[in-house]
Amino acid sequence: MTDTIVTVGTTLALVVMVVLIIPCTYRVWAGPRPADRLQAIDLVTTLLTGMIVLVAVIERTPLFVDIGIALAAFAFIGTLAISRFIAEGKVF
Repeated sequence: MTDTIVTVGTTLALVVMVVLIIPCTYRVWAGPRPADRLQAIDLVTTLLTGMIVLVAVIERTPLFVDIGIALAAFAFIGTLAISRFIAEGKVF
């Protein structure tokens, strides 16, 4: 009983996250300022990380959690680099 509730809940959360990526992708494409685009890209990577972790819960595979952690780390470094480029015009 609880196994089906967890499966339904995680599947529903996964569907919601997939739907939420659509407006974020629009904001990346049509953002009026670079800061808006950066924030949307950061949100997309956060949603992707959450989706990877939910797939790990559904599939009961801890390897996907490691992949999600790696994606979050790369997204953080990318956000720092892009924000420094926006602010100062240089990456390093």
